[in-house]
Amino acid sequence: MNTAILPGSTLVAELRPEAVNAPESGIVEVMNYGRLRPGLIPLWVGEGDLPTPSFISDAAARSLAAGETFYTWQRGIPELREALARYHERLYGQSFSPERFFVTGSGMQSVQIAVRMIAGPGDELIIPTPAWPNFGAAVSVSGATTVCVPMDYAQGRFTLDLDKLAAAITPRTRGILVNSPSNPTGWTATRQEQEALLALSRKHGIWIIADEIYGRFVYDGSARASSFHDIMESEDRVIFVQTFSKNWAMTGWRIGWIEAPEGFGQVIENLIQYSTSGSPVFVQRGAVAALDHGEGFVAEQIARAAEGRRIVYEGLKATNRVSLSAPVGAFYQFFSVDGREDSRKLALELVDSANVGLAPGTAFGPGGETGLRLCFARKSADLVEAVARLHKALMAG
Repeated sequence: MNTAILPGSTLVAELRPEAVNAPESGIVEVMNYGRLRPGLIPLWVGEGDLPTPSFISDAAARSLAAGETFYTWQRGIPELREALARYHERLYGQSFSPERFFVTGSGMQSVQIAVRMIAGPGDELIIPTPAWPNFGAAVSVSGATTVCVPMDYAQGRFTLDLDKLAAAITPRTRGILVNSPSNPTGWTATRQEQEALLALSRKHGIWIIADEIYGRFVYDGSARASSFHDIMESEDRVIFVQTFSKNWAMTGWRIGWIEAPEGFGQVIENLIQYSTSGSPVFVQRGAVAALDHGEGFVAEQIARAAEGRRIVYEGLKATNRVSLSAPVGAFYQFFSVDGREDSRKLALELVDSANVGLAPGTAFGPGGETGLRLCFARKSADLVEAVARLHKALMAG
């Protein structure tokens, strides 16, 4: 075993605690363990297997060929902000000003900026869990404290206890981060639940950071999930964080957006300036094409995910070894295996025994410890094979 001390290791203790204590990703641990295995089916991260469609890539290539490689608007090029306004108008049937939209270097940067605007040392931010681990990490890096409110779990389904969430609000609470449809559970807030959350925001003067990134991926016949857009007033304390990654298969492009009151413009522009100084113009040209011409591709993505959901749910249920329900939204199946409490250990074992990569529930906070997350945004053949391998491994275990 190599026991050499890395250069600089002895100086780590002198770094800021919020940097040193930033948690390692439990998902990445399993990925690093299995990513080089020949024939492994990787279902551990939140992305599909389709590459970005050519009409998006071609728009970016034309921009590069035109020499659009210079600094640009910190808030995003006007054409993209206008496209975002048009997209929202189509999706929500309301009028939107381009001044509400701010282009970021990813959905993750959107989350970080939103958190930094409302929370810092001494503050608390409530997150229903299980939740994407990057949410809590963004809070801790800002110096604030995450208050986890575990969701109730019965018959394989998660539900939000609004009374429990309300009881977690203290004088230090600055906001609630609501991810609906949810990564990793697929829980999707009803309009009534969103109304109750908005009432808490108004009563206590706290913020809602709304992550509705998976809002197009719903499986009840609706065009989209219920949104805070449907019920909020202009003065409500709601900040939306978004990304191009999921709908348009642009995970590697690293581009997202924030939707916030127009009066936040200079604050958000400053925070973008002092972190990334804006997003590349050619990437933004691709994003414009995605918004204006991408509905056919989005429909294809949703249809593939719906079929993947069916394959995975039916296949895992047939093992009679798991607890699960078909997710209402997003593109993940969260499930627990009977008699197995340590999902981290189980995820590592399944890399060896099934050659399938899953994300351990331990990565998603309180309430998720016994679960596994499987991303089903993938071609049917891979999912059929993955489920067959998991069935064999679970029955042998």
